[in-house]
Amino acid sequence: MKKKNKIIPFNLPVYSGKELKYIDFAIRNKTFSGEGYFSNLCTLWIENKLNIKKVFLTPSCTSSLEMAALLLKINKDDEIIMPSYTFVSTANPFVLRGAKIVFVDIRSDNLNINENLIESAITKKTKAIVVMHYAGISCEMDFIKNISNKYKLWLIEDSAQSMMSKYKNLYLGSLGHIGCFSFHETKNYTSGGEGGAILINDESLIKRASIIKEKGTNRSLFIKGKTNKYVWKDIGSSYTISDIQAAYLWSQLKISEKIQKKREMLWKNYFLSLENIKLFRIPFFNKNCKHNANTFYLIFNDKKTCNLFIEYMKNNKITTLRHYVPLHISPAGKKFGKFHGNDINTIKTSNNLVRLPLFFNLKNKDQKYIISNIYNFIDKYS
Repeated sequence: MKKKNKIIPFNLPVYSGKELKYIDFAIRNKTFSGEGYFSNLCTLWIENKLNIKKVFLTPSCTSSLEMAALLLKINKDDEIIMPSYTFVSTANPFVLRGAKIVFVDIRSDNLNINENLIESAITKKTKAIVVMHYAGISCEMDFIKNISNKYKLWLIEDSAQSMMSKYKNLYLGSLGHIGCFSFHETKNYTSGGEGGAILINDESLIKRASIIKEKGTNRSLFIKGKTNKYVWKDIGSSYTISDIQAAYLWSQLKISEKIQKKREMLWKNYFLSLENIKLFRIPFFNKNCKHNANTFYLIFNDKKTCNLFIEYMKNNKITTLRHYVPLHISPAGKKFGKFHGNDINTIKTSNNLVRLPLFFNLKNKDQKYIISNIYNFIDKYS
């Protein structure tokens, strides 16, 4: 197959074709701030589709996690358990509140937090468990929820990559006390580059969440006409998005099934083409999980081969990317956290993993070109 002239990117944000129509409506509606027409459409859609008690759109998944830390009154005496193989936003919101992060190892198969290591990491200072569903593939939530209930710990789902994924027919984000989504341009659905949502599954948190997200005021009641002025009630920050961003997101939610089917087709093409190759491993998920085709990765047997692969694909105009540098070996991770137990899989995974292009507008011919070059690499280096 001939070498391409244009580079195949790792990602392109979803574009449905209706974005400008809805954005124009939002502009003519003259209501740009949070809790506008499209914000309400989006939050109601997510609540009804995913069976969530209350949803608030936020500027990012990071903001959602910051709200979660405020809601749960995390402070300097607390410890938060989470995986090290995740993005910095999983940890930062809790560090901002003064908490100590306790990292545990991941599983070698689905790259999620090893549920069997959580209980031994719990101390009298433990306040919450934060799980991250890597690549839209669920953690073992029943097991983790049992630990959460046993020790009376808050359970937060960092579901940045996981909108529309399921665990035992329940949507991810609906299983913890709080779930957090990302609508960044690299995710399955975007609100125009950045954006997120916080999912409140514990009714006792809803009222305070509505205050925290509005800079600590009861502005939500003012918008609904239930008070003639709003006042400062609690700590908070600006955790809303503009209705223009929500209009962009609404255009994506309207065609969510179309987006999902296309991504699943691309993911399956990779899977069926690469499942029997010995040079690397491909994503694993068990029967309890229905993933959302967010990410397709390869885990090579060694770091050297992984580096050679990335360079080979780059030379053939194909963009592939590594993923997280483990938080516990980063400067801030060493300062604000500690690793509990032995690191068997975290660093090894980080060294040997590479992600392939996967996005809604990826052309079939381009995916065939990617797969062809993977086979060319195998012929050359295996």
